[in-house]
Amino acid sequence: MPQGQPSTVPEDGLTTRQRRNRPLVVVHTGEMKGKSTAAFGLALRGWNQGWSIGVFQFVKSAKWRVGEEAALRALGRLHEETGEGGPVEWHKMGEGWSWARKKGSDEDHAAAALEGWREIARRIATQRHGLYVLDEFTYPLHWGWVDVTEVVDTLHNRPGHQHIVITGRHAPPTLIEAADLVMETTKIKHPMDTGQKGQKGIEW
Repeated sequence: MPQGQPSTVPEDGLTTRQRRNRPLVVVHTGEMKGKSTAAFGLALRGWNQGWSIGVFQFVKSAKWRVGEEAALRALGRLHEETGEGGPVEWHKMGEGWSWARKKGSDEDHAAAALEGWREIARRIATQRHGLYVLDEFTYPLHWGWVDVTEVVDTLHNRPGHQHIVITGRHAPPTLIEAADLVMETTKIKHPMDTGQKGQKGIEW
């Protein structure tokens, strides 16, 4: 894809503009770090375009604070105060959402994760956001807590112009097949291989 040019032009009846502006399903998977970071980078671009940004973290604890969260929340406040960019919502387990991870059985967690997905599906149906980041959503799919066929059908039939980014290891093949863009992070080297723990500004 030199200089952003596609290698082939399909005979799909669409104009170049229509094809360029088609909403995408994006999957970031693989064993190495950087999947969520890349998704949040897309969220920054979307905010700059004035899109409504919705971030939904399925696995990270509500106590876990990442730098991207602070930055995007600040941009959300900037939008509220000045109108610049777009609105931002950031939701994660344990912070006002019914899928909050609490003590309980796997069945409890599975039911809560499914309820969380259903809320996102309702938002998709009403076109609540221009860009959804479903962070670490591959795990509920991999564990069988949320039916991947239902997810793919919802994404395929979503109305309007809504981009979806899904991150996490073990992305199901059905999701990969349905996605428009898939990246896989591969580890070559990592400081943890030599006993170095995560550090501020790099891991969070």
